[in-house]
Amino acid sequence: MSQILIEYTDTYGGEANYCWVKREVVSIPDTMSDRALMRLAKRLMGISGMPGKTTSYGDMIEFRPYRSCTVMFIQVCY
Repeated sequence: MSQILIEYTDTYGGEANYCWVKREVVSIPDTMSDRALMRLAKRLMGISGMPGKTTSYGDMIEFRPYRSCTVMFIQVCY
């Protein structure tokens, strides 16, 4: 089992602004795929079904919804 930190916040000029932020820490099985993890994170943040661009940086996933000045980060907590 691993713990992940999910942060969903606004952006200003394309960068994370943190004027407001929604955070969740959840435990997930080590075998969970990135796709399943993204579905879980979007559901927890209330943005299910919202299309966007996903970028994986190895230990962090960034999701930027289209036509929305927001960003979501998913990180593994060590």
